[in-house]
Amino acid sequence: QVQLVESGGGLVQAGGSLRLSCAASGSIFRANTMGWYRQTPGKQRELVAAVTAGGTTNYADSVKGRFTISRDNAKNTVYLQMNSLKPEDTAVYYCNWRLLSGPTLIPTDYWGQGTQVTVSS
Repeated sequence: QVQLVESGGGLVQAGGSLRLSCAASGSIFRANTMGWYRQTPGKQRELVAAVTAGGTTNYADSVKGRFTISRDNAKNTVYLQMNSLKPEDTAVYYCNWRLLSGPTLIPTDYWGQGTQVTVSS
């Protein structure tokens, strides 16, 4: 089975930086899209950043210019570099690996266990 293991979360002061990692195991890395989501109590999980197999990236407006997503296919790992962190970035961050299959491109999603990021003011 595919398993995604996250690391890199923690407590940081406003203006600081963190680097999240998500390593995949259980199969050959072949995700159509890798991404990072975040969730706080009482809110739906929201997309933070994503990268396609072709290297195209997309970011939420709230993190543009501060966060950078990247992937290393040789290591089956996706990263999220978070700079200039703000208290409103506080959330549980989840790694996502999406596979598309069949003639209608039905998606299958795999999720990491989540890692807590807390930004103090």
